[in-house]
Amino acid sequence: MENFNIIEEKENPLFKRKEVKFKVNAEITPSHADTRKFISEKFSVPEEKIRIKNILGKFGSKNFIISANIYNSEQDKLNTEGQSKKDAKKEELAPAEKSPEALVEQSAVAPAEEPKQGENIKK
Repeated sequence: MENFNIIEEKENPLFKRKEVKFKVNAEITPSHADTRKFISEKFSVPEEKIRIKNILGKFGSKNFIISANIYNSEQDKLNTEGQSKKDAKKEELAPAEKSPEALVEQSAVAPAEEPKQGENIKK
């Protein structure tokens, strides 16, 4: 992201966040991950506290309008925005946070059933 101009920046104490809107000049549409990293560097906040609302561009233009919310804490972000399905799934699959009993139950595999005599076996 080459050029960076802040269009609007305001504090929202009700939701404990800073709402930022800025214009960026880039060759291709910036991804949410790249944008989050860029905002993290410019505003000196961790990426976990940032929520990208949208990245708007017009066909043939290299200018993009990006709207984002920067929260005071990660907990404030979760309370206001909720958790995305993608993040919820990641948390569900994280084995380090599960108890050993849950891991044993998860790894137990039911044996395959043997076909009964006279049944057709599909290949």
